[in-house]
Amino acid sequence: MKKLSVVIVNYNVKYFLEQCLHSVFKAAQLLPVTVYVVDNNSVDGSVEMVEQKFSDTILIANKINVGFSKANNQAMRLITTPYVLLLNPDTLVEEDTFLKCIQFMDNHDDAGGLGVYMIDGKGNFLPESKRGLPTPWVAFYKIFGLSALFPKSKTFGRYHLGYLDKNQTHVVDVLSGAFMLMRTATLDKVGLLDEDFFMYGEDIDLSYRITKGGYNNYYFPETKIIHYKGESTKKSSVNYVFVFYKAMVIFAQKHFSHQHAKVVSMLIHAAVYLRAGMAILTRISKQIFAPLMDALLIYGGFVLIKIYWENNYKVFHYPPIYDYIFIPGYVCVWLSGIYLSGGYDKPLRLQKIMRGLLSATVFILVVYALLPENLRFSRALILLGTAWAALATSGIRATLHTLGINIYGFERNEKKRIVIVGKIQEGLRVLTLLKQVETNLSFIGFISDEKNDTQILGNEQQLHEILNVYKIDEVIYCAKDVKANDIIQSMLQHTQANIEFKIAPEESAFVIGSNSINDNGSLYLVAINAIQTPTNKRNKRLLDIALCLLLICTLPLLIFTIKNISQFIKNLFHVFTGSYTWVSFASSSNEKTNYKPGILNPTDALKNYHADAATIVRLNMLYAREYNVYDDLQIVLKNIPALGRKA
Repeated sequence: MKKLSVVIVNYNVKYFLEQCLHSVFKAAQLLPVTVYVVDNNSVDGSVEMVEQKFSDTILIANKINVGFSKANNQAMRLITTPYVLLLNPDTLVEEDTFLKCIQFMDNHDDAGGLGVYMIDGKGNFLPESKRGLPTPWVAFYKIFGLSALFPKSKTFGRYHLGYLDKNQTHVVDVLSGAFMLMRTATLDKVGLLDEDFFMYGEDIDLSYRITKGGYNNYYFPETKIIHYKGESTKKSSVNYVFVFYKAMVIFAQKHFSHQHAKVVSMLIHAAVYLRAGMAILTRISKQIFAPLMDALLIYGGFVLIKIYWENNYKVFHYPPIYDYIFIPGYVCVWLSGIYLSGGYDKPLRLQKIMRGLLSATVFILVVYALLPENLRFSRALILLGTAWAALATSGIRATLHTLGINIYGFERNEKKRIVIVGKIQEGLRVLTLLKQVETNLSFIGFISDEKNDTQILGNEQQLHEILNVYKIDEVIYCAKDVKANDIIQSMLQHTQANIEFKIAPEESAFVIGSNSINDNGSLYLVAINAIQTPTNKRNKRLLDIALCLLLICTLPLLIFTIKNISQFIKNLFHVFTGSYTWVSFASSSNEKTNYKPGILNPTDALKNYHADAATIVRLNMLYAREYNVYDDLQIVLKNIPALGRKA
């Protein structure tokens, strides 16, 4: 009889879910388990992937996103095993994780719940592996940052229990919902997850009810898991701040006295607006810093050039309109040129900045030639200003980069040096995937126990030495050949090195990784999404707006051409506001995408051709990999009568 059921709630993290399930079924070889996947209406093909690759899984496919608590409860109501584990999809467990955890629970009758030692995608310990109860004072210290300033303090560090040794087993107040092992008998007594919590806070609530029910929650570091924290939701977003602290308010109102709940609620509301405001300001400052710095440098330098020009080459001074209207106008045009050419995209490329400045200067000179003679002050100053703009924008970036201040996201000239850990056959497959989508890499060699291959640098025991000798930037583990236990131990041994770690799941066309708890992970996909590059996203959006304006201007003529004119007008509104796009991926029964809906799709480029599902998938991949804004324009021009159909 099976002793453990594993419940995984998924929402649009197909690649992480696949890796997680591979690790779960490997761990199930030592302790048989029943696996439930509850999908909350994902649109990334998660359901199809589970059906095709993990047929032994019990799949519950919701038609709407019912939230984390309700989705877990759907599966837990079906469970008959003595233990249940709530597991996040963006995790990877060791081969003996289930066995060790169940053995511990069997030997500790007082244990109602158990959490484990969690690391992020770079091997760093995640402090939420063990947490204290967020009482009013603990919540106050957490909300206002005192717990972060004094993590080891027994007074201020109670939220993450930083004063407890992370390498020893402890009784703790709160378990993490990323890995939450519980007795079914305990849940029968204290109840399932509270569905008032849509996301966040439900683990705190259930952990508290477990202790109130007379059981202990344990932190158990004898097994470790990777938690790519942040894949299902972006922790730095303003929405996260509101959702998380709203959950804290629900918890306080439910479990604290009225007076304490009121105090916590006031603190939390104050913190919400403080944190949300800081998040907004941080995001805005990051977006405007480079353009603002460029604007100040260009304007200041241009004014000095103008003064020098007046004093040495002109017999008169320029009127105030030149300082207050023309020079700012030139600066705005130059900055717009840099933006449109991708000069503010990361990684930064100086050629894009130069291209933007030159294009903008041509535009300025054309407009200059059309102005009345009394407003044509000086072509020479425009050209001198262009030269200064090029010097200033490139100079400030190069200077800061040389000083090691890489706030502009300067492009790395050197290639990323990588090694692949695993057998040669699987390593070559992974290397082929990487080369299809990543050009800025230098493959140094394999780490393998195999012999007689010139590309083998050494075995896993020599990894530390190899990393130092060859100055490796990234290590990629082949999950088919390397045990999860070994991967995690290797990452833990090299957390101090500035090295990225990624894992290539077996039989999958991706390599997956996440570098920190605030990083949303990174994927190398075979079907590289050129459509998602900053330049193409911007150009696609500009094309959508330009086409909207053009179509509005020609609306009297289009009335006789477009079918379903009322729907066309609705489409105009949706595209202009950004909720739709004129061209997006075609849908099929085999593939879904989380890209915004489109009125047209790549199959519309093929007149009178009815593509089957396999052809649609290939056309979508081709559209994403080789995206060009002119493809969209061509599809729209060929299908103007169809612009009135529903997305």
